[in-house]
Amino acid sequence: MEVQALTKYTRMSPKKVREVAREIQGRPAQEALDLLRFIPRKSARLIHKTLTSAVANAENNHNLSSDDLHVKFALVEEGPALKRFRPAARGSAHPIRKRTSHIRIVLTDEVAEAAETK
Repeated sequence: MEVQALTKYTRMSPKKVREVAREIQGRPAQEALDLLRFIPRKSARLIHKTLTSAVANAENNHNLSSDDLHVKFALVEEGPALKRFRPAARGSAHPIRKRTSHIRIVLTDEVAEAAETK
């Protein structure tokens, strides 16, 4: 059975979040949580929070044990960008895009499926 958690409108570039999300794909959920605890990046904290939510969803809504769960995939999608402008030379303005991301983590209790996607 698949269980997912979604964090939307995270104020961090999807590229930065994807670098950490790739590290946990295919791993057991508890091992992924331990790994994220020791990665010193803001994106690791955001993914840790989403993964904790996914594990809680599995335990409370679907009566699954957290020991059997594996990360099937961790998907980071691009959210809307905040558009700002910075003054530049000769009265012009340069655009700045403050990017956001949506983090989706899908857990499964089938070990074979999680290993195939890795």
